Amino acid sequence: MAVKIRLTRLGSKKAPFYRVVVADSRFPRDGRFVEEIGYYNPLTEPAEIKIDAEKAQQWLKNGAQPTDTVKSLLKKAGVTE
Repeated sequence: MAVKIRLTRLGSKKAPFYRVVVADSRFPRDGRFVEEIGYYNPLTEPAEIKIDAEKAQQWLKNGAQPTDTVKSLLKKAGVTE
């Protein structure tokens, strides 16, 4: 089972809001997930990023692969270098 840390989209049309989730890579973007570890709101100025660093580190240690976007969000949130 390949586990990914990725974004799932919420919010209305033209007003996106994202949750940072840990999900099996075989499931669809907005489908079933294992655990929610944070959220990202790109519409606020500056963009609001809230990620549970402890949970994110644990999942990364267990082999979960973040997507490119989540990798940059983790850097901005100070979870990884």
